[in-house]
Amino acid sequence: MKFTDGNWLIRKGFNIYGAAEVNSVEIGENSITVYVPYFHLRDRGDTLAGPLLTVRISSPRENIICVQAYHFKGRRRRGPEFTINKQDDVKVDIQEGDDFVSLTSGTLTVKIKKTGGWAMDFYSGDKRITGSGYKSMAYITSQNGDVYMREQLDLGVDECVYGLGERFTPFVKNGQVVDIWNRDGGTSSEQAYKNIPFYITNKGYGVFVNDPGCVSYEIASERVSKVQFSVPGEYLEYYVINGPSMKEVLVNYTALTGRPALPPAWSFGLWLTTSFLTDYDEKTVTRFIDGMAERDVPLHVFHFDCFWMKEFQWCDFEWDERYFSDPEGMLKRLKERGLKICVWINPYIAQKSRLFDEGMEKGYLLKRPNGDVWQWDLWQPGMGIVDFTNPEACEWYASKLRRLLDMGVDCFKTDFGERIPTDVVYYDGSDPEKMHNYYTYLYNRTVYNVLCERFGRGNAVLFARSATAGSQQFPVHWGGDCYATYESMAESLRGGLSLCLSGFGFWSHDIGGFESTATPDIYKRWVAFGLLSSHSRLHGSKAYKVPWLYDEEAVDVLRFFTKLKCSLMPYLFSAACEAAYKGIPVMRAMVLEFTDDPTCYYLDKQYMLGDSLLVAPIFNEEGMAVYYLPQGRWTNYFTGEVVEGGCWRREKHGYMSIPLMVRPNSVIATGHEDSRPDYDYADGVVFQVFELQDGACASTTVYSTDGWPEVEFTAKRAKDVIEVKVQGATKPWSVVLRGIKEIKSVDSATYSVEQLGTRIVPDRGACSLCINL
Repeated sequence: MKFTDGNWLIRKGFNIYGAAEVNSVEIGENSITVYVPYFHLRDRGDTLAGPLLTVRISSPRENIICVQAYHFKGRRRRGPEFTINKQDDVKVDIQEGDDFVSLTSGTLTVKIKKTGGWAMDFYSGDKRITGSGYKSMAYITSQNGDVYMREQLDLGVDECVYGLGERFTPFVKNGQVVDIWNRDGGTSSEQAYKNIPFYITNKGYGVFVNDPGCVSYEIASERVSKVQFSVPGEYLEYYVINGPSMKEVLVNYTALTGRPALPPAWSFGLWLTTSFLTDYDEKTVTRFIDGMAERDVPLHVFHFDCFWMKEFQWCDFEWDERYFSDPEGMLKRLKERGLKICVWINPYIAQKSRLFDEGMEKGYLLKRPNGDVWQWDLWQPGMGIVDFTNPEACEWYASKLRRLLDMGVDCFKTDFGERIPTDVVYYDGSDPEKMHNYYTYLYNRTVYNVLCERFGRGNAVLFARSATAGSQQFPVHWGGDCYATYESMAESLRGGLSLCLSGFGFWSHDIGGFESTATPDIYKRWVAFGLLSSHSRLHGSKAYKVPWLYDEEAVDVLRFFTKLKCSLMPYLFSAACEAAYKGIPVMRAMVLEFTDDPTCYYLDKQYMLGDSLLVAPIFNEEGMAVYYLPQGRWTNYFTGEVVEGGCWRREKHGYMSIPLMVRPNSVIATGHEDSRPDYDYADGVVFQVFELQDGACASTTVYSTDGWPEVEFTAKRAKDVIEVKVQGATKPWSVVLRGIKEIKSVDSATYSVEQLGTRIVPDRGACSLCINL
């Protein structure tokens, strides 16, 4: 939201009372409070009128500094509020001199000038990273009675801003206007399903605005050297989060707002759905599943979309008996084939649903100020919306889900949650403006808790569309309604990378596109991209997504990449555990791994899958891949070809290929199984060591499917000797030295070298090897 007219003037209808200077300072035990008038005080008479800003500085966690700015502090603040995970024992260092006061938490310091014009500067160590200058922080009034609090933080030369949720606009947010307001707008507009008031920059810090309402950002737009954010009301709270690396920023941010939960291993396999508007019944579903099995395409989850329930009755959580006469029997038959089952739900209750009267009578639906149930006809005729601020409504909704779990359902696709009205009254008195974004958190938490209650936290997974800050705790999220075009495929990836720089560890998308029907060419290219994503689902609107309906080669492509993903699960699940335990996403924008490489700042059509695999999807029917390799000797995972990085590459690929490049000095752990994602990753694991350079060390951890570290692998090279150490191995394992064709000897108790000349299979009890090249 813009308040100024160019560099000098204020927009008509606004008054801006910007921070001018510090009048006084109060130092508490672990905080600083400063009082800031909006003009220079010349004499005592100037103290007789305001506004006067009250600014409190504190630290909720190490390396994070909280800024709270008030105009009128006495205004009642209505919820909801984001959950902030504060540490009880944060150590801060407060210093005061004649002309400054400062607070340090870990490596982050805020320094405020006590004399001269207002200046609040943030330092990572001794390096200034951003700050609020003269008149940047402000209280703003409008002629129609609205009031706002605003902050403007400095942007440096070559500083790029990322994040703010799953945004499909350009990846680098500089120059954009972003309003944090969830909308059901597809993937082809500035609207977003998942709006997160958190941004991160390539300078190694992030900023989180602690307000679930509409935070309005002007990112190098109103002032080209500033990130401006404003909120309605008398109070603004934000956190500056230090790294100093971008990864460490995400570690600290997710510690503050919640870490992603670890999804079950089976969820990383291939999901197939009925699609949305297609005709289907048990016979159709069985035909699809049989077709996948007959063609040796591993399938792991089957999803029933909206029309598993009868039209006009969503949601009543009842199977449509016209098409599913024996749902419990059907689910049992499907599960006997090793499949997990997902069903579509949303938080809306149509008037024709048998649950509407029950929800209305018990007060479980949102109401208008006059006490009427809030209803409209968009999506389901006469629908109401469940009020998840009412504990009894949550339990009522959860009870319907438990019946489905009793039948054999394993997880839920939690669709919608964005079209939440503001002319309503909530059970707990929450502010409806702030609840618009926050509603999705309560909705998905309710569903996720039901799954945790039944299966345990490590075995619970959603497929959610809407989100707000903290929603990363309830994975997985998918990108929403995209078109079956290369442009939409690219915009989906942009949105996913943006979300993954906003604290979310896991992300998926509709393989082949949701709207319209993909060509065989697009379908096959999207399959490669989709199976090299965190989670992989075939889904559409009016078109079935089984591969043989496109062409027979599509079957081969889907089989190849599904089996590839299953074989990579020891590596991928290690990345998943890192996401859950540290907050570093599975799918990583190039800038996250290569922050010091300026070429990576703007790259949004390729990504790192974990820390070692570079994926460059193909976005054209010519099969041309254009991608950038950072410095180093990279290895093509499929062919073994080693190429020098630090340059752009242009290659043509068939459908059974994609640029899948391995970073130098990497270990990729692969498994013995290529038909399912959930197996014993430590049994028969192969540690592939890529381009290990002299003086380098490469390591990895193999986790069990319940998230416990099982095997630690480390390889160190000193000239022509590679020393390998393995800890925790109780089952067979082997080592492959990629890029090294011959070895002279291996010093260990018992070993064998296979025909390849580079694969070393030690005795089960061996815990170390000395390999002489």
